[in-house]
Amino acid sequence: MSTVDYVLVHGAWHGGWCWDRVAAPLRERGHRVHTPTLSTGDPGIGLRTHVDEVAALLEGLDDVVLVGHSYSGFVVREAADRMPERVRRIVLVDAWYGRDGDSMDSRAPEWFVEWVDSLTADGMIATPPASTVGVREPADVAWLEANLRPQPRRTFSEPTRLTGAVEDVPCHAVLCVPNKRLPFAKWAAEFGWPSTELHTGHDAMVTAPGQLAEILLAQA
Repeated sequence: MSTVDYVLVHGAWHGGWCWDRVAAPLRERGHRVHTPTLSTGDPGIGLRTHVDEVAALLEGLDDVVLVGHSYSGFVVREAADRMPERVRRIVLVDAWYGRDGDSMDSRAPEWFVEWVDSLTADGMIATPPASTVGVREPADVAWLEANLRPQPRRTFSEPTRLTGAVEDVPCHAVLCVPNKRLPFAKWAAEFGWPSTELHTGHDAMVTAPGQLAEILLAQA
């Protein structure tokens, strides 16, 4: 297997640190792994800021397996739409995404938007408990909750901008199951993407890192 550049992009409230357990086995197989931490320190930060950050990283790479978890499904698809020639494949891990003009807010069920708004003050979404993302092991809970950071509300409301170029990049969906509340499986079928089910919580990189790493290796 040739050496591949993996770019692993975290979801809301998280940082590049959350991929540590997945990045290690990928590097052990000889691959290069990049785990950027997206900016979150200001309520003025939106989806476009995060797309700019990932796109800037892609400019120096070729033949990338671009992985987005949760919220960053929107981030990686827009970044790949800007420079599809840099991306070999997109992998979306229990991720949010949509068409041009869609946003987290427009794709989310009403109850989800209300929950997010209940956590929001001064343009920032407070960190939820680790159990919200399926993490319950005490040591993992402590690690996660010590590192989570508030998320700018604008990242969920700002619409994605897509030309359509991203639709020519092969994509694979990883679906954390069972998931009875969010339509990730429905969306993968809607877009016609192949998918793999992973029986774990939403934060698969924390709760099932070895299995997730094997799925990512198969996509290379």
